Amino acid sequence: MEGKGGRLSNFMQRAGPYIAMVSLQFGYAGMNIITKVSLNRGMSHYVLVVYRHAFATVVIAPFALILERKVRPKMTFAVFMQIFVLGLLGPVIDQNLYYAGLKFTSPTFSCAMSNMLPAMTFVMAVICRMEKVDMKKVRCVAKVAGTVVTVGGAMLMTLYKGNVLNFPWSEHVHGHASNSSEAPQSADKDWAKGSIFLIIATLAWAAFFILQAVTLKRYTAHLSLTTLVVFMGTLQSIAVTFVMEHKASVWSIGFDMNLLAAAYAGIVSSSIAYYVQGLVMKQRGPVFVTAFSPLMMIIVAIMGSFILAEKIYLGGVLGSVLIVAGLYSVLWGKYKEFQEKEAEEIPEPVKDHQNCHTLDIEAANNDDLEMQNRGFQETMAPVTVTGPIIQPPMVAVKAPRPN
Repeated sequence: MEGKGGRLSNFMQRAGPYIAMVSLQFGYAGMNIITKVSLNRGMSHYVLVVYRHAFATVVIAPFALILERKVRPKMTFAVFMQIFVLGLLGPVIDQNLYYAGLKFTSPTFSCAMSNMLPAMTFVMAVICRMEKVDMKKVRCVAKVAGTVVTVGGAMLMTLYKGNVLNFPWSEHVHGHASNSSEAPQSADKDWAKGSIFLIIATLAWAAFFILQAVTLKRYTAHLSLTTLVVFMGTLQSIAVTFVMEHKASVWSIGFDMNLLAAAYAGIVSSSIAYYVQGLVMKQRGPVFVTAFSPLMMIIVAIMGSFILAEKIYLGGVLGSVLIVAGLYSVLWGKYKEFQEKEAEEIPEPVKDHQNCHTLDIEAANNDDLEMQNRGFQETMAPVTVTGPIIQPPMVAVKAPRPN
């Protein structure tokens, strides 16, 4: 039973990062669909960002205060500035521009554009010397080739549509959607604008991952760091919203899709996602975390065909195949790199399984020698050496004569 428990624990330790990141992609996919519906109904994306991170702060702050009250590091000025920049990169720049791009385009297109994230993160990690590229090693070639193939698949989905693929579950939805009026021609300009917003948002997201990995080395309390980042992002987003939105009515929110979008994004995509990404990033690095983002596009494409009546094109399917192939290549390279790091951490005598018997014999011989030495010392009788004891010379001191 102990052996089975040990194997299960070892399996969960190795598979845990993969399960966590795949689960996060489903959470992100749901956020894209719900947010798209909310934005189509007229909600300001600036206000959505504020409410999202306010929900995240309220949810995760109690856990940080209780669970990390004894292990929370001291706040320094350098760490505070890093948290300030993290709030600016993630909640403010990335979230606002991504929501703006999502509003002007579609969920599937937004996810396809964000698939450049692994390539951008990999390049930034190499520049910051967090990743080493040695093209003589197969794992490095796999990571570089996988990144290129992933970006190529995302670009194929963006630039090539092809024929519409009708699925059994989406025929009745597309039938009702075809009767609606088509988008105006001016939507093409918004589509290009949305593409630019998404590219800048992806750059900010990649920089967020790199800086988060650096900050976690100084501020090791994951929950507290997540709370501070989302709280700082809430304050910064409020300031941005006051500048960009001048109507007080944009802040009104009821028990509708807008509330659901803010609560879901805040709880799942901000608080839980930031915390889980921090844990996985500490073990595997930022490139491993971002390598799973292409899966979100495939999930959104399927969910979008169900809920939003999005049409799936042949180019999207071909691009998805390339993205999955590139994703597997990057993950294989990261897995080989992780194996090499594990092998380097194991002591040399333990790694040499073939010489274990020899090592045991040498250890036994050393024990025998030690026992013999102890026995020899115990059989030796103590020897007492006698001789004249040299006394210090006596010095006569004349006593004082009484007066």
